[in-house]
Amino acid sequence: MVGRSQADRNQLPLFLLRLLCLLPTGLPVRSGDFNRSTDNITVRQGDTAILRCFVEDRSSKVAWLNRSGIIFAGDDKWSLDPRVELEKRSLLEYSLRIQKVDVFDEVPYTCSVQTKQHTKTTQVYLIVQVPPKISNISEDITVNEGSNVTLMCIAYGRPEPMITWRHLTPTARDFEGEEEFLEIQGITREQSGRYECKAANEVASADVKQVRVTVNYPPIITVSNSNEATTGKQAILRCEASAVPTPDFEWYKDDARSRRINSAQGLEIRNTGSRSILMVANVTEEHYGNYTCVAANKLGITNTSLYLYKRVSPTKPMSSSGPGTPIDNATSLAASLWLMANLLFCLFCTC
Repeated sequence: MVGRSQADRNQLPLFLLRLLCLLPTGLPVRSGDFNRSTDNITVRQGDTAILRCFVEDRSSKVAWLNRSGIIFAGDDKWSLDPRVELEKRSLLEYSLRIQKVDVFDEVPYTCSVQTKQHTKTTQVYLIVQVPPKISNISEDITVNEGSNVTLMCIAYGRPEPMITWRHLTPTARDFEGEEEFLEIQGITREQSGRYECKAANEVASADVKQVRVTVNYPPIITVSNSNEATTGKQAILRCEASAVPTPDFEWYKDDARSRRINSAQGLEIRNTGSRSILMVANVTEEHYGNYTCVAANKLGITNTSLYLYKRVSPTKPMSSSGPGTPIDNATSLAASLWLMANLLFCLFCTC
């Protein structure tokens, strides 16, 4: 038994030399030399690949090889890769297991089986698929209205992922035919917001990332409410403006820019974001008139006029007991009739 084992070891160099001859070299091989079959196996990056191979009998000499050299010769491991092991679920199985496969594992693998009668090889081509991954995307940007904008989204994967863009608005507009670069000519304020880049292939769920685009534009007055107030009461004038960046507000009296209003002497200005309120705590005759609200940012300035009117008190209705009412008229008529009746009575009595 020992002598036979030693003989097998003596034949091992010759067997390995023949195996090396079976490696793909790019040269044509005569079909009479050996039988060859080819198969493909597709595995996702990070998974385990099982390359199947079976022998005809236990006396067969078998080995696994790839373009880099011999991986296994019999039960002897020649590869230094710790991820590679033999898979033997039966006495005639001689499969190769590769854990945590990566793209560099995508090469042809050859299982060579040598018997006394013939040599048979099975070639397996390992295909490694990679889930889509966005590796680079534009940072959030701020531009002025009317500018040209280019957004970038770079992704990798195997197969190569398809990239699509979408503007995240209530209508969720998709951009057709766009790929890594999304170009927006003459951007408007309505095109501000978040843009979503999606990279997808059939390997795994799509990878999605977003970029925010802020569009600066000059102020536009959207709300200006005049008011009326009674002397001695409180009054409020309100002014709102749409703008990016948020506008600064100023108030003036009687359209005179020299008479800028400050929060003093019973007047208070409250600015909250895009809204400005002018409050008059105790209205006097001097407070009535025309006011100007001015909204400005670095891109422009605009204004609007508001009025504080004097509220006129309605005329008091006359009392129900005063002269001229229907009751008064009825009473006077009754008194007159009574007086006439008394006069007639006196005349008849005299007679």
